[in-house]
Amino acid sequence: MKTALPPPLLLEQIGAVAVLTLNRPETRNALSGEDLFSAFEQCFERLNGDLSVGAIVLTGAGSAFCSGGNVAEMRDRAGMFAGSPAEIAAAYRRGIQRIPRAFHKLDVPIIAAVNGPAIGAGNDLACMCDIRIAADTASFAESFVKVGIVPGDGGCWLLPRVVGAAKAAELAFTGALISAAEAQAIGLVSRVVPANELLDQAMALARQIAANPPQVLRWTKQLLREARHSTLDQALEAAAQLQGQAHHTDEHAEAVEAFFEKRTPVFQRSRPS
Repeated sequence: MKTALPPPLLLEQIGAVAVLTLNRPETRNALSGEDLFSAFEQCFERLNGDLSVGAIVLTGAGSAFCSGGNVAEMRDRAGMFAGSPAEIAAAYRRGIQRIPRAFHKLDVPIIAAVNGPAIGAGNDLACMCDIRIAADTASFAESFVKVGIVPGDGGCWLLPRVVGAAKAAELAFTGALISAAEAQAIGLVSRVVPANELLDQAMALARQIAANPPQVLRWTKQLLREARHSTLDQALEAAAQLQGQAHHTDEHAEAVEAFFEKRTPVFQRSRPS
């Protein structure tokens, strides 16, 4: 008799906040398996279409946030690490690289609540999020060199955009493990909190974000994302286009009316039918 495995990614909605939990504590939430790659894609597609969700919190089950790639599979040359160099490259494209692509298409603001070690691809996973909050027991490492590989999940694109080119190079070249306090000092995380307060503080920030108009939040994230590769003129044009649309939304009308009436605005938050 076969026993069904638990889902690799849990989704729970609490008010206007979606909580995502990496749910493979037995592998310290390693990023492997078609079920996990598909779960990220399907979950983000669903959340993008759900205006009842204003923010997302991502965390890990158990003691780790995410241990990165499955080193046992690397040793055994199994899974995505099997075959010739060309076959491994193809496996990365159709496997773990789907995760950063899914994050890049995610319109909803997302906060990483880093509850424990974020190692290798786990560190990069945190960098895929818009904001990072760490427990004081968390640790971080861009540790690919320690197992003789490169950041195959986009870490060399992600990390410099969070901590700057020089610090990203130092972390990637050394593979050094750093504490949550060190991560805060270099801007890898926004704040460090006691471990028993992590989810409460992440949820408080998520609720603060989600209290704002859901469509405008998505457009603001779109502008921030596009600004990574656009010129000033392109960024201004994109802002003008979205601003024109924003001024004609019910969200804008309600926010302005609430401003003058000195009350909290109430926005319509629709779920997909």
